[in-house]
Formats: sequence, C-alpha cells, structure tokens
Amino acid sequence: MIEKPLTSEDVEFVTTLHGDEQVSFVVLIQPRGDQADVLLRAIDDVAMGELDDATHESDEPEGQDARLPAEQALQHSLQALRDAGSTAEGRVVEEHPLDLLTSVVNEKSADEVIVLTEPHYVEEFFHRDWASRARHKVGVPVLKLFAHSE
Repeated sequence: MIEKPLTSEDVEFVTTLHGDEQVSFVVLIQPRGDQADVLLRAIDDVAMGELDDATHESDEPEGQDARLPAEQALQHSLQALRDAGSTAEGRVVEEHPLDLLTSVVNEKSADEVIVLTEPHYVEEFFHRDWASRARHKVGVPVLKLFAHSE
C-alpha cells in the first residue's frame, strides 16, 4: 500500500529487501481527499512544528478529482518497479482498503505486506494507521516503511 508515487529510493529499498530473491508486487493506492485525512494531516503538521502547512487549506484534489492523480501515481510506481526488474501490477482502491488488501493477499498467496507511508503520528499513536490496522486483518506479516521524498 502506498500514498504517493514511489521515488527511486523507495523502489531500490523495496526491491532489495530480500536480497537477490525475485519478488513481485501488487501495489494499492488510495486517492487522497478524505476530510478525515485533511484533519489528521493538519494535526500531524502541528506535531511536526510545520504550522504554516497546518494552517493553509489543502489544494489536493478531492473525491472523483483525486482518482486521476492516484492512477498516474500508480502507473508511475508500477513502471519504476518494472524498470528495476520486478513484476508489478496494481489497483486504485475504491472502497474498504483493508478488505481489498486482504483479498489481494489471499488471491496472490502473498508472503508479506509492505505499507509505504509518510509519518502520521496521530494515527500511529492510536494504532489507526494502515499498517497497524492491516496487522489485525491480513494474516501475513506487515512491514511498515517510511517513504522517501524527492
């Protein structure tokens, strides 16, 4: 599961986690724009001391307008993984991300789940972040990694 397009550092990191072992990826990305996301991001900005970011209204697309950027981020990420020599497919999450994640894990007989995310201190503190929630649902190990920024 990712929140934004993979950077070259992210791709190198996830493709080398298991040494030279050949791995394949199913990438899930959820469009941004949920009002709860906006509030939690603002609280995270305050916690990080980034008050300017917390007080400015988000200019991220919302609802259906967020789907196209998510599709583009997904395609970019899939191509980057393929360019690194991995097999990769993916989906934009429409509803119930953990249900989709669980079905993908079962369908693909996945060995593990990687949640690549930016820090979300409030969600993490209350164990409401994707990795914490996935650990109780998917039935395989869940590895939480922090995404790089370019």
